[in-house]
Amino acid sequence: MLARLGFPLGLLLLAALTSLVIALGVGSAQLSPAQIWQVVLGNLGYIGQDEGNALARTMVLELRLPRALSAFAVGGLLAVAGALMQVLLRNPLADPYVLGLSGGASIGALAAMLAGLGGLAISGSAFGGALFSTFLVFGLAHGSGSWTPSRLLLTGVVVAAGWGAVITLMLALSPAERLPGMLYWLMGDLSYARAPWPPLLLLLATCVVLMPLGRSLNVLARGPQQAAALGVAVRPLEWCIYIVASLLTAAAVTTAGSIGFVGLVVPHMLRLLLGNDQRLILPACALAGGTLLVLADTLARTMIAPEQLPVGVITALLGVPTFLFLLYRSR
Repeated sequence: MLARLGFPLGLLLLAALTSLVIALGVGSAQLSPAQIWQVVLGNLGYIGQDEGNALARTMVLELRLPRALSAFAVGGLLAVAGALMQVLLRNPLADPYVLGLSGGASIGALAAMLAGLGGLAISGSAFGGALFSTFLVFGLAHGSGSWTPSRLLLTGVVVAAGWGAVITLMLALSPAERLPGMLYWLMGDLSYARAPWPPLLLLLATCVVLMPLGRSLNVLARGPQQAAALGVAVRPLEWCIYIVASLLTAAAVTTAGSIGFVGLVVPHMLRLLLGNDQRLILPACALAGGTLLVLADTLARTMIAPEQLPVGVITALLGVPTFLFLLYRSR
């Protein structure tokens, strides 16, 4: 069992480390792996810092590393949230944004931008908007009885459409000088991501907590009646999945804005390659989603340098043909 899980996860971990080295080395000033290693040794105090090493240290540790780690955390959060949503709704095409979480976060962030706030205020407003949307969708779907996956999905789609209309209205009424920043945030942007540790710790804690639930998730994916017959507490497990997926999506959107296709393509691709064992899929999604977004963000900031593209544009350009190809292969 450990060998079956360890080999693909080892390959994905190697790919994740490689993507981080590429992200640290590629940019307006190229750095070789040897230079990056010197920066690491200098930061640990093993070698001295001359002027060249000091410049490379600033570039790596203060500019590129926080952004690369933020990209990895956001990609992992979105991919794990997508995998959980696909189990919850028993639909391989489910997406972490399908329940209107991104719309709620966007409204919170745009409201903070319109008020002239920045930094932590925008992140806090986005997180509050995402949580408000979570409780709104869950409350409307629950109604006076219990919710079902189809009712939850339909409620989320309707709420997301409503948020989209409000976002359009806010953009139409916004001052012209604030529109570029607002549009970049809506398309997904990691330019201002400088605090990677909270989303990274959340990603790690989620994987640790969910691993013991892997067998129950495998049974739930086959249907609630079969899961209940095998002794799984279906309703509490579904609530747990919904809350965790909402929290992961809210944290990702708060950090980098709306980034599509990561939570849709990565779990679907891994299921085609590795099967449908959630004990393997969830940590694999964390590694593969993080790797994908790190590479996409590196491409976004270097493709038309010195200008930068929103990373959401890159994930869409990569995700659409990839997903169509996966659908064609899985017919």
